[in-house]
Amino acid sequence: MSELALFGGPKAITYKGTGKHDGSDVFAWPIITQEDENAILEVLRRGGMSGIDVTQKFEKEFAEWVGSKYALGLHNGTAALHAAMFGCGIGHGDEVICQSSTYWASCTSALALGATLVFADIDQDTLCLDPKKLEAKITSKTKAIIVVHYLGHPAEMDEIMDIAKKHNLKVIEDVSHAQGGLYKGRRLGTIGDVGAASLMTAKSFAIGEAGILYTDDIEIYERAIAFGTYERFENMQTEYLRPIEGLPLGGYKHRMHQLSSAMGLVQLKYYDQRCAEIRKAMNYFWDLLEGVPGLKAFRVDETTGSNMAGWYAARGIFKSEELGGLSVTRFCEALEAEGVATIPGFNKPLHTHPLYQVADIYNQGKPTRVANSDYDVREMDKDLEVCMKMATSVYKVPWFKKYDKEVIEQYAEAFKKVVRNYKELLADDPGDPESLGGWNLSNAANKKS
Repeated sequence: MSELALFGGPKAITYKGTGKHDGSDVFAWPIITQEDENAILEVLRRGGMSGIDVTQKFEKEFAEWVGSKYALGLHNGTAALHAAMFGCGIGHGDEVICQSSTYWASCTSALALGATLVFADIDQDTLCLDPKKLEAKITSKTKAIIVVHYLGHPAEMDEIMDIAKKHNLKVIEDVSHAQGGLYKGRRLGTIGDVGAASLMTAKSFAIGEAGILYTDDIEIYERAIAFGTYERFENMQTEYLRPIEGLPLGGYKHRMHQLSSAMGLVQLKYYDQRCAEIRKAMNYFWDLLEGVPGLKAFRVDETTGSNMAGWYAARGIFKSEELGGLSVTRFCEALEAEGVATIPGFNKPLHTHPLYQVADIYNQGKPTRVANSDYDVREMDKDLEVCMKMATSVYKVPWFKKYDKEVIEQYAEAFKKVVRNYKELLADDPGDPESLGGWNLSNAANKKS
């Protein structure tokens, strides 16, 4: 009988989690304690859910934690990114550059502001915006670059910032995958002009449905407030905002729900400690797989002062050529049989979705993405080669939240077992489908391991 579970052998994974969010389960996240529950109940019982007092306290502590002058709590990460774009003055006719391999919320709000989206390629090692291909996307209409620290990996911020300064462009950091992460000793989101992040349940900093924006720029901060925050648009330092204080300029109600901010205050106290535990576990997992053919770790060298934060939506790089041309799809199928919850691919490139090619969202008589431009920006999508090919080289790995040596070794052995027997998998390998991955990582991230 074959050693592989796919062909009748015993499963490599015997671990059965508790399913509890008390820190006992290797995969359950976030960790919820009585302290979280008490903080939420205090707001609930006094009817303070729609107030701002707890949220302002959370903003202050969050800003101090990341090292920014200002922070603004919003009701989700999409709203935070939307407000960050408005804060940077993005508007009708402007162009905004963002990598194509990301979640739609990283950049789509630019369309609502009348801006045009220009998609750029990624680096095959970091899976983040490739600085070497960035400058070719810049035109006289470019206003900002949205940098996504994708899957927790810090982007090459030094090179990106040099390019941005050269062309006088704003830099918005999407830190939704890497809250609290470091790039050469600096918190992600504090290097560009403004950072924005989702804090929803599936993320590493998870406090419900919430988002956060943070910056050192008072004008960006106050414009973000003015755009969609009730009870806060007053006493502005930014002079041109003073005559129009009062109702939000965008007509939005973006403020953070206080049950989330109450939980955020508690989670913030333990977040760095818990992330350190995650990194210890994830690095141990990859150390165990060092040198295994076909498997390349997706991580950073922490001796440089950079790290993967809470290692959200953990992935690995698949080297098919080292395993006789085995497809990542077949590889994942074998891992699933062993008890590893995995999927091949990552976010499908946004530029291939009809939303960015043909959808006329605002009834302008032409696709929204090109409606406010004097040329067809879709022509610039043709050179996104890495975005298009990397799905067959990326797969989901277990996202350990706890350093449990025995469990981690069990999962690492499952990977080794599949690699040891890869030749058996080649015989009936159907290859990869034409398209891998999806438009949304959340469901994949929430799979137990």
